[in-house]
Amino acid sequence: MKKSELTEFAVEEEGFKLKIRRGSNGIPIVSTSQGSGTPFQATQQNPIPPAPAPATPVVAPATAPVPAAEEAGVSYIKSPMVGTFYRSGSPESKPYAEAGTKITETSVVCIIEAMKIMNEIQAETKGVIVEALVESGQPVEYGQKLFKVKQA
Repeated sequence: MKKSELTEFAVEEEGFKLKIRRGSNGIPIVSTSQGSGTPFQATQQNPIPPAPAPATPVVAPATAPVPAAEEAGVSYIKSPMVGTFYRSGSPESKPYAEAGTKITETSVVCIIEAMKIMNEIQAETKGVIVEALVESGQPVEYGQKLFKVKQA
């Protein structure tokens, strides 16, 4: 109570009441009541010694997880902006890039809509699309991986 600067604390549950308040000398006074007809009985308790500080456990320094080795010859096309990802120019159109599609640096692989503007995203790498990592219509973050590409 001292630590939290509380002077009084009360709780009531299913007909049981507990009230604790600090006396002027800092000694806790506990009142309890059971049932609705019994008044609070104030009793002064012996001062409760402060609990010993918990021992600080010795923890070995955490080692950072070692990132899995990137697959040789594999790179990723990442989102250059925050927005909504679309694999094609319209719902009826076929996707710009699917697994097995050969791409060059200037190949358009998707569209990201940001602030009502449709932005064509170029691959900026040569290779073959291995996997699309995002579904059409999903929100994407800056730097999020969109496609897995096997380098040519």
